[in-house]
Amino acid sequence: MEKKLFDILKERGYVKALTHEHEIIDLVNGEPMTFYLGIDPTADSLHIGHFFALTMFRWLQDFGHHGIILIGGATALIGDPTGKSDMRKMLSKEEVAHNKAEVKELVKRFVRTDGDNPAIIVDNADWIMDQTYVDFMRDIGVHFNVNNMLSADCYKKRLENGGLTFLEMGYMLMQAFDFVHLNKEFECRLQIGGSDQWGNILAGADLSRKIGFSEGKKIDPLFGFTCPLLIKADGEKMGKTATGTLWVSRDKTTPFDFFQAWINSFDEDVERSLSFFTRMEIADIQELCQKDIREAKKLLAFEVTKLVHGEEEAIKSKQTAEELFSNKGISDNMPTVTLDKNILDINIVDLLIETKLVSSKSEARRLIEQNGISLNQEKVSLLDQIITKDNLNNNSLVLQKGKKVFLKVVFE
Repeated sequence: MEKKLFDILKERGYVKALTHEHEIIDLVNGEPMTFYLGIDPTADSLHIGHFFALTMFRWLQDFGHHGIILIGGATALIGDPTGKSDMRKMLSKEEVAHNKAEVKELVKRFVRTDGDNPAIIVDNADWIMDQTYVDFMRDIGVHFNVNNMLSADCYKKRLENGGLTFLEMGYMLMQAFDFVHLNKEFECRLQIGGSDQWGNILAGADLSRKIGFSEGKKIDPLFGFTCPLLIKADGEKMGKTATGTLWVSRDKTTPFDFFQAWINSFDEDVERSLSFFTRMEIADIQELCQKDIREAKKLLAFEVTKLVHGEEEAIKSKQTAEELFSNKGISDNMPTVTLDKNILDINIVDLLIETKLVSSKSEARRLIEQNGISLNQEKVSLLDQIITKDNLNNNSLVLQKGKKVFLKVVFE
């Protein structure tokens, strides 16, 4: 018997919270309906959290439902306060415009925007930016109770830390209006997103009901479906790594670093990650993880890198890792940085800073003292070691931090 979509999503761990459980199960398992996922272009790339939500989007799309990707050109100018202890850095209109263009192109790599049942991409700036402040507040703001808003999880952290700006208070109103607008224009019935968006999703469903009541109309209810946040076994977000945020743009996170981030997954996270980012049968995933967790990590790294960067880059990253972690300790495709040869005769601590292998001199000194830095496969033991041309092989050298981070430094 063929599995229904909701059962697949639940089995794979996508179900966190539902506004109307029975209705949503019927909706997801039923005839094609329209749903949406919102992404704010607060950076010029997507991180792995976005990618996770897009895999859920793709499941719905593959089962025939009609998807809308909303790029928040207007909401990005405000910034979602959810989970933030401080106000987000305000972006200029020019920065948001640049980010929108980049994010749209990245989204097209993960969801179908042409061919059979294509997703559409919309921008909430198109229906929010031409409204006057007074009109928006009269039409939308009148339906929001401030006491209720302040009790929502998305504002609690900001309040607890002593500050919540009026600007940020407007974010929920705008996202709620997005849901109402998409329902009106496209008959969109369902919003999906991470569990951190629960308050904003509820606000949209509630706003639709209140507008309908005020206009004396019977409005079909809007629904919200959230997936869990990607939290690692150590309690940190999965998108955070030792080298920073795990981006899907190769300009921000190289395919090899992306591959290695998955290789370095906690054992406890591998089964869940394979469930989210591959379409392997759950029983096969469980069997592999129980039988050989190292092979499971290799498969995870390869499959997610293939999804994000393509099979060629996945093969190349896998080969590079095998070469680096063999006795060779070097690979033609290893991470490389180029420096001016005039900086030779540089102290090892300064070189580590120059290559961005460490973030501070104190970190560099601590790693050297703990035998955590190698130069050409030899442990560095002296804080005052000077790097000269004698350390080079074909105008390059290889630095290693710990057991897993390699960097080829070329001097030109």
